[in-house]
Amino acid sequence: MVAQIELPTRYTLKTMLRTVRATRYVTPLREGGSLPAIVEADDLGLYVLKFRGAGQGPLALVAELIGGEIGRALGLKIPEIVLVELDAALGRNEPDYEIRELLTASAGLNLALDYLPGSTMFDPAAGDTVEASIASAAVWFDAFITNVDRTARNPNLLYWHKTLYFIDHGAALYFHHNWKNIEQMVESPFQPIRHHVLLPWAAHIEEAASAAFEKLGPDIFAGILDQAPAAWLSPELRPAYVDILTRRLKASSNFVQEAIRSRAGVI
Repeated sequence: MVAQIELPTRYTLKTMLRTVRATRYVTPLREGGSLPAIVEADDLGLYVLKFRGAGQGPLALVAELIGGEIGRALGLKIPEIVLVELDAALGRNEPDYEIRELLTASAGLNLALDYLPGSTMFDPAAGDTVEASIASAAVWFDAFITNVDRTARNPNLLYWHKTLYFIDHGAALYFHHNWKNIEQMVESPFQPIRHHVLLPWAAHIEEAASAAFEKLGPDIFAGILDQAPAAWLSPELRPAYVDILTRRLKASSNFVQEAIRSRAGVI
C-alpha cells in the first residue's frame, strides 16, 4: 500500500513580511562565519538576526527568505521570517571590534527569524527520530533548493514544544552566486543529498514529490520573490528566479531518484 502524505492547507502569502526595528543587541550566536545574533525588536519580540553585511551579503538573505517560505509552502515548520531595520548606533557600546564592524556594515534592512527560546537541536546520536512523512518532505525540499546545510554535523533542525522546526537556508540556491552554471543547477540530481540527516527516515520521497507539485508553482514562487526587498535583489532578476525554480520543479524526478538511491545506501 502506498503511504499517503496529508497535504496542508493551500499556502497563501501575506501581502508583505512584517518589518520590525531592532532596539537591543542581546548576544552573538557564534556559528560559522556569519555571526548571527539574538536581538530584541520594537514589538518586544526576540529574533535571530542574519546580517546583510556578513558572509555572502544580501544573497544569503535572499536564499533565507526564498528557502524558508518555500519550506512553509510545503507545510514544514519554519519560524516566522521578518525584516529588521538596524541602526548602526545599536552596537556603539559593543566591545568586540568584529561585531561593531558587522553592525556598521549592516545598517538598514536585514532579515531575522523568530527566536525559539528553550529549543534543542535535533540529534540522531541522542536518539532523536522523525516521522517518515516529515523526513521525506524535508529531503525533497532541501534537494529542490540545493541546500547543503542539513547534515548530521550541521542539521539546522530545532525541537521546540515537541515540534521540529527548519532553520538556516542561507546557503541554499547557490546558483545565484554563479549564474554561468544555471543549466547544471536546474537539472542537478543534487548528490549532496546523500549526507542529509533525515535521509534514513525518508521512506516516502516520491509521495513527497507528488505533494510538492500540489503546493508549489510559478504563482507561489513569484509571490515569495515579491517579498524580497529591492535593496537585496533587483526587480529585473526576479522573473529569472521564478523561471529557474519552476524548471527545477519540473525536473524533480532527477533529484528524487538520486535521493532514493542515496537512501538505499544508508539504510
